[in-house]
Amino acid sequence: MPPATVEVSAAVVRSLLRDQRPDLAGRALVRVANGWDNGTFRLGDDLAVRLPRRAEAVPLILHEQRYLPGVAERSPVPVPVPVHAGRPSPEFPWPWSIVRWVPGAPAADVGPADRGPAAEGLAAFLLSLHVPADAGVPVNPFRGVPLGDRDAAVRERLEDRERYPRAAELGALWVRARAAGAWKGPAMMLHGDLHPGNILLETDGSLAGVIDFGDVGAGDPAVDLAVGWLMFDAGARQRFLDAFGSSVDRDTWTRARGWALVLSTAMLSNSDDNPRMFSVGEFGILQVLEG
Repeated sequence: MPPATVEVSAAVVRSLLRDQRPDLAGRALVRVANGWDNGTFRLGDDLAVRLPRRAEAVPLILHEQRYLPGVAERSPVPVPVPVHAGRPSPEFPWPWSIVRWVPGAPAADVGPADRGPAAEGLAAFLLSLHVPADAGVPVNPFRGVPLGDRDAAVRERLEDRERYPRAAELGALWVRARAAGAWKGPAMMLHGDLHPGNILLETDGSLAGVIDFGDVGAGDPAVDLAVGWLMFDAGARQRFLDAFGSSVDRDTWTRARGWALVLSTAMLSNSDDNPRMFSVGEFGILQVLEG
């Protein structure tokens, strides 16, 4: 995990609340996540506070504030729509957010068999999300771009034969994915970081919500469709694919499998200090190899 530029304490968050949202300052406050980019505190029962941990994450908070309300209007499941755009202060140097708390169990914390009931719901969410992006929606240089832009990174990771004993097979799959037809449609709205850690489930395994839209942007929807390999085993993945019908063509699914390889190798190669994400990457690699 990248080191934080600013480590935020509950005392700092309470100070920000007293200054900018005194009506919420008396609520219970509990740290619930300390991710690569943001720290998150639950605020009472129905809200959360998100604050950048490092300077590179500041634009991501601003993107969430700008674009999540539109996503929320279309989404069939809850997303953490912002309810307050926090200002920098002497205690904290950057913008921050108060968002709706989305309840549910992270899919990364349950077994693959228990994720299967979410297949159709996750497809419905993506069908609602993937609409042509308005002018000015940012393009993430690492997500939703042509697969060729990620070629050097993938090939470098696959050189680690101890970590990737089936590197030759993965390399051949990567060549096929890169050979698929490029995305020819308009740049689409994207989540950009869709994996089991950002997908929440109900107790029956159905989709409860989707969180962490810091990489929201515009580009090739195949990057989000890669979640079919990161999230589901073969049977549930087929139901996920079938739910899109003819709205997704074969080349896009081939690129999606390539993106699953990109994302899985990124997690597997860079998460030695994060067993949860390491496991997501490990599962993704097995599913990419399976088909």
